[in-house]
Amino acid sequence: MTLHVLPAGPIQTNAYLLTAPERGEAVLIDAPGNVWADVAPLLATEKCALRELWLTHGHWDHTQGAAEVVRATQARVRGHRADRALYETPEVMSAFLMPGLQLEAVMVDEWVEQGTRFAALGMDVEVRHVPGHCPGNVLFYLPAAQAAFVGDALFNGSIGRTDLPGGNFAQLENAIRTQIYALPDATAVYPGHGEPTTVGAEKEGNPYVRG
Repeated sequence: MTLHVLPAGPIQTNAYLLTAPERGEAVLIDAPGNVWADVAPLLATEKCALRELWLTHGHWDHTQGAAEVVRATQARVRGHRADRALYETPEVMSAFLMPGLQLEAVMVDEWVEQGTRFAALGMDVEVRHVPGHCPGNVLFYLPAAQAAFVGDALFNGSIGRTDLPGGNFAQLENAIRTQIYALPDATAVYPGHGEPTTVGAEKEGNPYVRG
């Protein structure tokens, strides 16, 4: 598996393209605005078809490019039902959009939840529910790759905002401790914004939630 980190959109939200050229398949995690312009040439170069789009949560900066990606690829979309209104009803997020931005609805094909497991790119994937920043924030954990894609739950040295609708610091703190810090220390943590980190580094040094 090859990991491509693709910051995109007006606030440089991280999208992660996972490609497996030997299988001719790829998965995209989150779809900020205009990310398809970065994804399409990589798929062509590596001769991969985008099979799935995994959404960590429903905030606009992670979903603005989702409809375009789905139109271009017919990728299967996975997300958590707690953010259904955010995915399907763009008007809910309209008050938080930057001026001049447009947001299209995206339909989720398969709702995931705590403990959901499935296979992708020849690897096992585990879903963990990490609410507190957003009711439907989930992480996608790939044990074979020692990698967790956590959305906006946890950042390198920080945590996701809890002052937006549906946010709750106590809930986020608990989710980080029980769902992220419970992963092996060597697990790479790929956040929705900023640089990657590891579970061990955040348990030891994160000033908001200590392990």
